[in-house]
Amino acid sequence: MHTMWKGTISFGLVNIPVKLHAATEDKDIKLRQLHKECQSPIKYEKVCPVCDREVQAEEIVKAYEYAKNKFVMLDDEELENLRKEQTEKSVEIVDFVKLEEIDPIYFEKSYYLSPNEGGGKAYTLLRTALKDTGKIGVAKMMIRSKEQLAVIRVYENTLVVETIHFPDEVRNVADVPNVPAETEAVAKELDTAKMLIDQLTTEFDPEKYKDDYRTALIELIEEKKNSNQTATAKDKAVPDNVTNLMDALEASLDRAKKTKPTKPKKPAARKKTTTATKKTRKQA
Repeated sequence: MHTMWKGTISFGLVNIPVKLHAATEDKDIKLRQLHKECQSPIKYEKVCPVCDREVQAEEIVKAYEYAKNKFVMLDDEELENLRKEQTEKSVEIVDFVKLEEIDPIYFEKSYYLSPNEGGGKAYTLLRTALKDTGKIGVAKMMIRSKEQLAVIRVYENTLVVETIHFPDEVRNVADVPNVPAETEAVAKELDTAKMLIDQLTTEFDPEKYKDDYRTALIELIEEKKNSNQTATAKDKAVPDNVTNLMDALEASLDRAKKTKPTKPKKPAARKKTTTATKKTRKQA
């Protein structure tokens, strides 16, 4: 199992070197977007709308938008220093509470904790103490550059870290629209609803719940694959150098013709009047 984080969990004078591992995994079927015409995957490029060009990773900086189009720039060194300040601190359990005192809306993601070298005895001590008291520990820790509020509890025989939201991250329930006011339910309808709940009540068994959509989607994909209903992305055509050169030459020639200045026409030459012509005009 991949180790995501190494550190120390402490409560009182007890320090436990531990490793953190993801306890869950996302099994959603990832679908790609293809160009219908040639079945090639669509690319998403980072483009600057002002410079009107694609921007490379080394040209991008981080910033916080404190107002519309107003930013505070933050460089990587500043952010790294902040991360180090928090990461180097041990994860200290500051309180012990009962699990049922925390509403599920606060829970975010689960991680397994395993003891690091030399931490087996202290790990066992904390696990046993939590089991016997029925309590969980509340702590703060840094995970992936974000400070997290977390609880440490026992799951089967393993310590688990559950990251939980800070109170200001949970939206006010009073802001939920169209929630009906408390009204007294009709006794007959309420009795029927309670009877239905009693009939469907059972012990929770996670193994009985399956992702039916994901299963059906996998079956559909396999069926199409086995019946050769597949597509292969086409390689990007490499331009022929000769053709490319000829196109460039012809385009240059056309442009030169359009931009070539036209020579001004010479004014018509005046006819010279001879002496004989002048005498003829006088006699007339």
